[in-house]
Amino acid sequence: MAMVSRLYRFPVKGLTPASVERVSLRADGAIEGDRVLGFLLADAGEEQRPGWWPKASFLTMQNTPGLALVSADYDDATHVLWLSHAGAEFVSGDVQVDADRLRLAEALGALAATFDENPLTGHAERLPLNLVGDGSTPRFHDRTAHNVTLMGSDSIAALEATIGGDVDERRFRMNVTIDGLDAWEDLSWIGGAVRIGGVELDVTGPIVRCLATHANPVTGERDLDVMQTLTREFDQERPTMGVLAVPRTAGTIAVGDEVTLI
Repeated sequence: MAMVSRLYRFPVKGLTPASVERVSLRADGAIEGDRVLGFLLADAGEEQRPGWWPKASFLTMQNTPGLALVSADYDDATHVLWLSHAGAEFVSGDVQVDADRLRLAEALGALAATFDENPLTGHAERLPLNLVGDGSTPRFHDRTAHNVTLMGSDSIAALEATIGGDVDERRFRMNVTIDGLDAWEDLSWIGGAVRIGGVELDVTGPIVRCLATHANPVTGERDLDVMQTLTREFDQERPTMGVLAVPRTAGTIAVGDEVTLI
């Protein structure tokens, strides 16, 4: 039996996930509390649609792998964001207070500029960072349309066996990890639909991976050639791990929920 083994949501785009026991799916296809904030580069330009910029416009693990060492804790009720580095808090603030937003952005920008790999050093036009988002509305997904992201744990195991080392699933920044599937079985769902607990979701496409997957989510170092391994060893045209799904209605998904094809 296939079942949900782990759930994640990402309050701040590009920063650490929150591991949770259940998530609430909105009618617009997003997960409540997921990607509700983001640290935008100063030269990001105009929004490509209201409240949305492409991934490259943000400070993320794709351009700053050391962000893996920055822990983001966010309280939905109080709107307070805490940022810690190497286990020590270095800034916190209420994201609904302008002065706090400025302070959070300045502190993270200053820290990111000290990392060996970052998009800020030598690029004064990219500072100051701008903390965007209201802290409540999911906006900053990699695609203009909202999706829930699903991945089978046995696909990770297959990658580990081939790459010759542990692969932390958090590299892939997914919402839902599913046990009990064959490796890559979720890719066969594309164009169909699944039921997770009491929620039905249309599976709309594969997820093509980026350089963020090369960054170890614990050490912040680029230590595995994930993209090349996926294309070379698994005969993929583009490096793919996981699928996109759109819920048909609002609802709740919980750890332990059964996953079945419709």
